[in-house]
Amino acid sequence: MTIKILGTGCARCKQLEALVAQVAKESGVDLVIEKVTDLPGIMGYGAMQTPGLVIDEKLKASGRIPSKGEIAGWLQAGA
Repeated sequence: MTIKILGTGCARCKQLEALVAQVAKESGVDLVIEKVTDLPGIMGYGAMQTPGLVIDEKLKASGRIPSKGEIAGWLQAGA
């Protein structure tokens, strides 16, 4: 499973990355986390605010940090 964190490297982007990694570890989900930091790349997913979370090329959240439960549900649905 491929996860993309959309953002320019702000504190909230790093917080989202750490949260996704934590949830994946707790859930036993194998994933690869990639960062998309360029604005055209971020906007290409339809995200107008950061941080953004893309799971298997689908934008799941933008402009907020989703809850652990939301992330766990998305990861389990995609696994």
